[in-house]
Amino acid sequence: MERNNLYPVFLKVKDLEILIVGGGNVAEEKMHFLTKSSPDAKITLVSPMFREGTVKLAKQFNAKLIKSKYKRKFIKGKHIVIATTDKPEVNVKVWKHCRKLAKLVNVADNPPYCDFYMGGIVTKGNVKVGISTNGKSPTTAKRLRQFFEEVIPENIDDLVKNINEYRKTIKGDFEEKVEVLNEFTKGLIEKK
Repeated sequence: MERNNLYPVFLKVKDLEILIVGGGNVAEEKMHFLTKSSPDAKITLVSPMFREGTVKLAKQFNAKLIKSKYKRKFIKGKHIVIATTDKPEVNVKVWKHCRKLAKLVNVADNPPYCDFYMGGIVTKGNVKVGISTNGKSPTTAKRLRQFFEEVIPENIDDLVKNINEYRKTIKGDFEEKVEVLNEFTKGLIEKK
């Protein structure tokens, strides 16, 4: 069985600069994915053309649009770059530029040129679950997202907030607090 060596991370994209290279369907999909989870994400798109839906979404979330062909200068000051053009040579050029400048890059639908994948996400208040299929099956990630949206209770956020308040009242060092909270939350996973 192939091993999934990905390390899941939740990024504070409101504090990071993101560049999407492209203005078509895939660019719009990636921007929608980012803004659904992080409405205050700092996004810039660069492309010679933008779909009407992409422009509308960009306005809704204050994303910056630059009407131009991709140039290396556009990745300056960016932390994360997502290449979505329908021109493989442009996407590979973006990837090469990012490699040289130590930028995290995702070339859409091209796993060998990705430092990260944009998997499925389930959000219920403060609870967020990320789902990855190691870039093998976005459709499976989508179905798993739908499954978890159904099974995670709507009131999970109330539970998280209550446990956070309880955590503040616990005395002792870090290890003692973890032990108390582990015992307190054990019932969450016990089978009935």
